Amino acid sequence: MSGNTGPADPDRTDRFAGDPAFGVHEGGKLSVVPTRSIDSIADLALTYTPGVARVSSAIAAEPELARRFTWAPRVVAVVSDGTAVLGLGDIGPAAALPVMEGKACLFAEFAELSAVPVVLGTTDVDAIVETVVAMAPSFGGINLEDISAPRCFEIEDRLRERLSIPVMHDDQHGTAIVVLAALRNAARVTGRTLGDLRVVVSGAGAAGVACTKILLGAGIGEVAVADSRGVLHAGRADLNPTKRWLVENTNPSGHAGTMADALVGADVYLGLSGGSVPESAIAAMADDCMVFSLANPIPEVDPVMAARHAAVVATGRSDLPNQINNVLAFPGVFRGAIDAGATCITEGMKLAAADAIAGVVGEDVRPDYVVPSPLDRRVATAVAEAVAAEWRRTGG
Repeated sequence: MSGNTGPADPDRTDRFAGDPAFGVHEGGKLSVVPTRSIDSIADLALTYTPGVARVSSAIAAEPELARRFTWAPRVVAVVSDGTAVLGLGDIGPAAALPVMEGKACLFAEFAELSAVPVVLGTTDVDAIVETVVAMAPSFGGINLEDISAPRCFEIEDRLRERLSIPVMHDDQHGTAIVVLAALRNAARVTGRTLGDLRVVVSGAGAAGVACTKILLGAGIGEVAVADSRGVLHAGRADLNPTKRWLVENTNPSGHAGTMADALVGADVYLGLSGGSVPESAIAAMADDCMVFSLANPIPEVDPVMAARHAAVVATGRSDLPNQINNVLAFPGVFRGAIDAGATCITEGMKLAAADAIAGVVGEDVRPDYVVPSPLDRRVATAVAEAVAAEWRRTGG
């Protein structure tokens, strides 16, 4: 027998000991805790057999009873294949698991929802869809996470068609909801409305597409989208179906050059792509412009430079004002949808969530406070109430 199966050498230095992040994650960040204790034979008989058989039989006869007598309606699956994790890219399911555990912690902390991280050892779209459909009876909602574009669009669409519980790809819609909330308040700060704004979106991936769609739904004045090859327009021949949709629904002015060309006179830069933007491009934007530079940890536009030209600057960083953080959206969205018994998350529910987030700022709005702090405990409640009310108002 070869190999060392004994304890680690106590004299060997632990290379992770000096980094507090590893201390937080050691052993994982989740556990399953029973809600009932087992202190007697009677407890055992009620918690498991034979008592549980009466409950299971009742649910078999009336499936809707599962909502009352199981944990499923209050539990969200956080599902990833590890192909687009944070800014790390395709790092695989095992390396993605700490992120999914963290997401589950946020569900518990901000929405009092249990969540289970599920990382899948496949990147095949069909396999992912069938796996999630097969396990869905155990959950009240599906939070898709860190799945690369354009695969994420098809996976979400197909799951929404197949399942009667809320499904949301947070990298798309969580970002979009918070961006819209912040932009509503930024427009207020500068004396504009959404209909007054011309927006240039940098990035046609998951977040860029979702942000564009929600801005269009909210009545934005005009939006153009740029990818690494320039602004999307009808003359481009290198477009996948998602980008063709963007061409058909954006850029009415027909910009056909670089992103910097489109930024001339624009009111809003929305960065969702990484890279860097020169100061000359930001300086060419409209007076009292808004710069939302969301690449993390290094924004596309240097925030100090942006502040020289923009009335409002937002980033994805926690150490700067106006952080666009998805935790402002997804806990309340799922809590509201689940509380209302929603079978899906509608566009109206997303718009309601954005309005609720913006409303938490209220009359305190100012250039460095267009979106609440991620730690503001009012937000999830406000979002949940707005989302549930929208579902009940529309009847699904």
